[in-house]
Amino acid sequence: MNIKAALCVLGLIIGCAHPAYAAPVDDAVLGLEQKWAIIKYQTPDKDAQEKALITLAGQAAQTSKDYPGKAAPLIVQAIILCTKAGIEDDYGALDEIEEARDLLLQAEQINPRALNGSAASLLGWLYHKVPRWPIGFGDDRQAVKYFKIAMDLDPADIDTSFYYGNFLYEKGDYAQAKTVLERGLAAPINPATAVADKGRQDEIRNLLEKVNKKL
Repeated sequence: MNIKAALCVLGLIIGCAHPAYAAPVDDAVLGLEQKWAIIKYQTPDKDAQEKALITLAGQAAQTSKDYPGKAAPLIVQAIILCTKAGIEDDYGALDEIEEARDLLLQAEQINPRALNGSAASLLGWLYHKVPRWPIGFGDDRQAVKYFKIAMDLDPADIDTSFYYGNFLYEKGDYAQAKTVLERGLAAPINPATAVADKGRQDEIRNLLEKVNKKL
């Protein structure tokens, strides 16, 4: 897969996980995620998406600065950068993907369980989808490592199930992909993040159709 195709895929499927919102930092993260979900799932115009994501990326970066030492803002900032990079027809978007990777690595060091272990699942997806050296940092061995971490932390998380299920599908392990995806589809919708959860469910259903055709 070439770099533009890889970035497009990243933008199409990258998503957020959902904390239990209580502290001010959690409220800030929730606000970013809700805005992101509207852009991703309810804003069909590409130019409008890109413009909104530029604004949101700035807000996310500020939130990370406002709450130093917290993992969740870094994760959401990385998600927004990946989504933005995925809709940009620009080789320079890889710089944003690399920044997102670094944010996720930092978040994992702070708290690997933040947002249901989504730093690890997102790292797994990035290492799988980004082209290998000398173009990018892709490495399926690293992808497997992080997917295992994410599944150990929360095997029923809807986003982790989707990322890992997609990985298994692309590797030809259709039976295991079906098991993982169905587990994610059964995850309950969080009312606070309903737009994101319903969008993810639709993506899982679409992927399951492809998986079932292979079985």
